[in-house]
Amino acid sequence: QVQLVESGGGLVQPGGSLRLSCAASGGMFSIYTMGWYRRAPGKQREMVAHITGAHYTYYADSVKGRFTISRDNAKNTLYLQMNSLEPEDTAVYYCVVVGYDYWGQGTQVTVSS
Repeated sequence: QVQLVESGGGLVQPGGSLRLSCAASGGMFSIYTMGWYRRAPGKQREMVAHITGAHYTYYADSVKGRFTISRDNAKNTLYLQMNSLEPEDTAVYYCVVVGYDYWGQGTQVTVSS
C-alpha cells in the first residue's frame, strides 16, 4: 500500500508560480513512474506530467515549457514546479503512482487576479 500526500497548492495571480510536492510512503518509490494529474471544474481529469524512475519526463502539450516535474528518490518526494500560471491551470492536482492506481487526496490550485 502506497500513501501519497500532496502539498503546495494555493491561490496565485496569473503569471505567478507554485511548487507542488507529493510525499510518498510505502512501496518502492524509486522504481515507480510517478505522475501529476489534474481535474478542473466541469472537465475531465487530464495528465499533466509523468516522470519515470530513471527521470525521463513527459508533459501535456498545455504545460510544456511552463511546468517541470522532478523527483527526489532519497526523500521519496515528487515535485511539480509550475511557472507562468494561467487561469486555465486552475484545478485540483493529484499525485499518482502510474499504473498502480494509487492517488493522493489532491491539492487545489487557483489562478486568479
